[in-house]
Amino acid sequence: MGDWTRLLPALSAPDRRRVETGIAEADVHVRPLLRPTDTYFWATSVTRTPEWAATKAWPGELRRRAALAVHLEATTSSIPSALNNVVRSLADGVHDWTWADLLWSLEVAGQGHGYDNGAHLELPAMIAVRLAPADLADLAPALSALFDEIAEDYFMAAGPRRRVAMLIGGALDRATGRRVPSWLLHHGDEFGPLVRAGMGDFLAAPGVPELLAHCASLDKPAPPAKWLRVLDERLTTAADGAKAVRAVLEAFTAHRRRVHEDSDRLLRGLVWALSRESDEAATDLLARVTATASAAPRQASGFPHAQRTAIAAVQLLAGRDGEAPVRTLARLAVTVKNKAVRARVQSALARLGASRGRSLSEVMELAVDDHGLDSTGSRLTEVGPYEATVRVVGEKARLTFTRAGTGLKGVPAVLKETHADELKQLRDMVKGISATLTAERQRVEALLSEDRVWAYPDWVSRFLDHPITGTYGRRLLWETSTDGRDWSAGQPHTDGDGWTLAGLDGRPARGERVRLWHPIRATVDETLAWRERVLATGLTQPFKQAFREVYLLTPAEERTGSYSNRFAAHILRYRQANALMRARGWQAGYLGTWDGGYDSEATKLFGGGAWRASFHHQLVDTDDPRDYDVHYCSTDQVRFARSDGATWQPAPVADVPPLVFTEAMRDVDLFVGVTSIATDPQWADRGEDRFRDYWHRTAVGALNPSAQVRRDALARLLPRMAIADRVTLADRYLHVRGNLRSYRIHLGSGNIMMEPHDAYLCIVPARGGTGRLHLPFEDDPMLSTILSKAIMLAADDTITDPTVLRQLAA
Repeated sequence: MGDWTRLLPALSAPDRRRVETGIAEADVHVRPLLRPTDTYFWATSVTRTPEWAATKAWPGELRRRAALAVHLEATTSSIPSALNNVVRSLADGVHDWTWADLLWSLEVAGQGHGYDNGAHLELPAMIAVRLAPADLADLAPALSALFDEIAEDYFMAAGPRRRVAMLIGGALDRATGRRVPSWLLHHGDEFGPLVRAGMGDFLAAPGVPELLAHCASLDKPAPPAKWLRVLDERLTTAADGAKAVRAVLEAFTAHRRRVHEDSDRLLRGLVWALSRESDEAATDLLARVTATASAAPRQASGFPHAQRTAIAAVQLLAGRDGEAPVRTLARLAVTVKNKAVRARVQSALARLGASRGRSLSEVMELAVDDHGLDSTGSRLTEVGPYEATVRVVGEKARLTFTRAGTGLKGVPAVLKETHADELKQLRDMVKGISATLTAERQRVEALLSEDRVWAYPDWVSRFLDHPITGTYGRRLLWETSTDGRDWSAGQPHTDGDGWTLAGLDGRPARGERVRLWHPIRATVDETLAWRERVLATGLTQPFKQAFREVYLLTPAEERTGSYSNRFAAHILRYRQANALMRARGWQAGYLGTWDGGYDSEATKLFGGGAWRASFHHQLVDTDDPRDYDVHYCSTDQVRFARSDGATWQPAPVADVPPLVFTEAMRDVDLFVGVTSIATDPQWADRGEDRFRDYWHRTAVGALNPSAQVRRDALARLLPRMAIADRVTLADRYLHVRGNLRSYRIHLGSGNIMMEPHDAYLCIVPARGGTGRLHLPFEDDPMLSTILSKAIMLAADDTITDPTVLRQLAA
């Protein structure tokens, strides 16, 4: 137990004898009724049995002693039986509890066991709430310290913890005269004390504590009608109630950190209170609360700051007018990783789109925030004597300062003191723009699995002139058509007449309709020509498009019918694979050595949400029975399902649209190609390891589509490099002629073999090893790895790394 036990006053010997008298006899009466609770965490309460009904007729003193006896059992027993209801049932009928009873029960609780069912605190809480404030005065310090321990206890079950916290907190409030309940905004997180310190008097205004307590009583995302009626009464009674609601929610948006589950419950109720107001400012605040509650730390992306609040706020926001709801929900649709919140965001967006007569994809498209940037992606603001410019550079936002036309290297020191608020707003803007850029990159790439067609003016405004989306749209290939049958591909080009598409021959093409170019709809010659054009013009696409891999249905998949085994039976490094799945927008339960943790199904929506792909994978046990960590997983089937209202219907792979099929299979190939143990050359030295045969078979095997595209990119890049005369590109390998030896680099795994005996060479390439060489895309780390290894091996006589030199000498 915590330090609160040291704050308890001493219990005199006469008081102790009086309290403990008759406990043993009462235990004899109640013990036979407790036999069912000998089962560990027995689920059904013994108070519901017919035998227990007889206790209702027991005299009050017998019930008191029995409650003390059961409290002793719940606290000192080595078996954590669920005696919560038993203690409450016995204590509830006793009305003459004393100060000595409370002190004795606290002593027992402090000296015994504290289990996560919280039974050891039920009796002290029941007694404390029944005593007069004068009887609690000398116990207030101990109760306060005990309350803080309960608030910070993350092991006790939520129901019991919250119940005893409210009872002990209520008793403490009566003893100290506090207006704002202790169990609201407590010390279990940083948010509660922050709000109390900043708005203490405001929170204690007439009617406000009652309003806050009612908001915290909401147990479900959607409240019943009776709860809403009481809420409206509380808002009417409390003169400053509406202001208090907004003030606490504003503090939460500024806090931007994870809050305690009790604070989460309060915020959820406050969100419903805010929803009773229909003005634009309330909508804007609701949008910011939704975004803050749905956000999560980078290291724990699946755990939002306030999940209960996020779920409720998402549904409320979808029913509001204006653009703020659309922008907020659209951004969350591609950034939220929590499965429960993300599902509700997508449902809310679909409902919002239907109410406005638009598809989900178009709603997200129209909701992209421009953050007040001009068409060049810049925004100029005067801050004192300086000019601050927020500008989109690449895929990030940057903040720079100038004075009288002269650029400055950093933030002027004087502004940090004289214009701190403006600086904070500018920095927040930079963060917001960067977040929007990240979300837009994912959204635009997801359009490759959709068969979307835009009217020419809409395409220009949404993908070229838009300061955020234009960052990506202007670097992509598009197709235009007049009749919807014949399509001409081109790269966006602007002149005096506006935007056009410049084809391979340089001629402008401009039709009434536009769609995103995908190599699966192009001929081989056209695809190769566009790859050459991208390299020749020095264009770096935001993601692979011209060099994008294509996956077509195979005869084997036609035979299996309902699934694909193309990427089955691979061994992946699980942590890396799971992280990559989540980065690519796949939702997957984490594998582990627990019931149900041996299999997982990663899922992702394609085709604008009309299709769902599932990638099955299983845990691979280790040889060490004491090692419970998950190091590897094995891959299995890829399946598809079609949306059918609120359900998903399994579909044969032959019925899956080609765009959906190729994009889903590309992701799975990425998981396998990047995280397979075949990409780790150190496996060559693992002796009799059970995965060694798989490693040998895969590390030098046939190239998958990703590696084939990599080979084509190398064929175009190598002639432009200084090592062109020392490299030769073969079917599966890049041959490198060094000054000491010759080498072969596998184009799929990146593994190196030294000729002529095919000894493996392990090299960990340094970042940026390709120097200033232009790459047409940045989402293939293996391409950079192979190039950096080739550059290093071509000058092997200059290598100084002792680990590499030892391998070369051997």
